[in-house]
Amino acid sequence: MKKQSVTATLTHFDANGQAWMVDVANKAETHRLARAVGRIMMQAATLRQIISGSAKKGDVLGIARIAGIQAAKHTPTLIPLCHPLALTRVEIDFKIERRHNAVSCTATAETVGRTGVEMEALTAASIALLTIYDMCKGVDRGMRIETLQLEEKRGGKSGTWKAPRRAG
Repeated sequence: MKKQSVTATLTHFDANGQAWMVDVANKAETHRLARAVGRIMMQAATLRQIISGSAKKGDVLGIARIAGIQAAKHTPTLIPLCHPLALTRVEIDFKIERRHNAVSCTATAETVGRTGVEMEALTAASIALLTIYDMCKGVDRGMRIETLQLEEKRGGKSGTWKAPRRAG
């Protein structure tokens, strides 16, 4: 696992400080994978509705899964300097955390290409969690999305990177 340099430069700016889309033409095509995680905290009653399938708007996690997949596919239209990628796989997994009255989301994106899929995974997790909020806000406006982060990335010149373990 390679360590990222503390003195790494921002790649989305040219020598004059102007924003630009990074040229990846000379980069090798490799298998790329990124995994992002986040969770949404809620009232216990809201979580019970999600689990039982009794939310008024329907299958909350099923709709959130589709929203996350769609979001990954639309990342370059949402993040201005992102390259359009031919995604080979997007997977959205949910875990019920009864102890914390939360739902955690893990989004995995993959491609074979010249640039990574970190933004696709992060966008997918974000939108999946926002969809849960949207579908449940009628009963719980106090829900809180937290701990959204990149967990892992693989592929390319920089190799594999994994997030440091969190306490707790």
